[in-house]
Amino acid sequence: MKNWVQFRIARPTDQLDEIKKFYGEGLGLKRVSGFENHDGYDGVMYGLPDVEYHLEFTQYIGGSPCPAPTKDNLLVFYIPNKNEIDEIKNRLELMGYEEVEPENPYWLGKSITVEDPDGWRIVLMNTEGLKK
Repeated sequence: MKNWVQFRIARPTDQLDEIKKFYGEGLGLKRVSGFENHDGYDGVMYGLPDVEYHLEFTQYIGGSPCPAPTKDNLLVFYIPNKNEIDEIKNRLELMGYEEVEPENPYWLGKSITVEDPDGWRIVLMNTEGLKK
C-alpha cells in the first residue's frame, strides 16, 4: 500500500446541483473535475485539498435515489484554523444549513456538525492545539 497515490470517496445523489453548492460554495472545497452525460451519469469531484484525495458525487440521468443515511455516517474535516471553521459555518447558515446535534457525544463541544442536502453529516473539527 505504500505506493498508493490517490484516494476517492464516491457517493451517488439525486440533488447534484445542491451538492455542488454545499461542497463548493458552502464548504469552499476546490472543484478538480466534473463530467456530464458520461454513460448516463453527471458528476463532480472536489479536492481534499488537492487531487490525491477527493470526493466524487454522481447523479444518474434517470434518477439516483439514495437510502437515507444514519445520523452517525460522517465525513470529518480536520481543520487547524478555528476562524476558517467559523467562516464555513457562517456561509452554510446563510445557505440554510444549520448546525445539528451530533449522534455521538464525542463530537459535542469540540466540533460543528451539519447535514448536506442528502442528509449526510459533515463534521468540522478544529485541530488547533491537539497533539498528533
